Amino acid sequence: MSMEASIQTLIDKFHRKMENDEEAKKEVMPIKKTINIDLGAEHYSLKLENAHIDDFEPQMIDNADITILTTPESLQGLIDGTLRPMKAYVTKKITVKGKIQDLLFLKKFF
Repeated sequence: MSMEASIQTLIDKFHRKMENDEEAKKEVMPIKKTINIDLGAEHYSLKLENAHIDDFEPQMIDNADITILTTPESLQGLIDGTLRPMKAYVTKKITVKGKIQDLLFLKKFF
């Protein structure tokens, strides 16, 4: 089962939060990142800029700022809350390539 719809739902949730939470939007506004999501058989990319996610595509971006490596099952667990982000990271169910600040930033999505 493809994770594309679940990721799109998460992106939509993020956009609603940015529309309704001025403080969060203010915090995220200066951040500009490219993100790859590597799920093994599935690959996605997106760009975050001006507190908005664009260019969600089923492909990887060269030289992304952040690359998330995980399985579809672990990503779904993060999305639905049955897998906590720090537990996923410590147990190597998710690996993030990027700066530690990027990892802490990503936590806000889950």
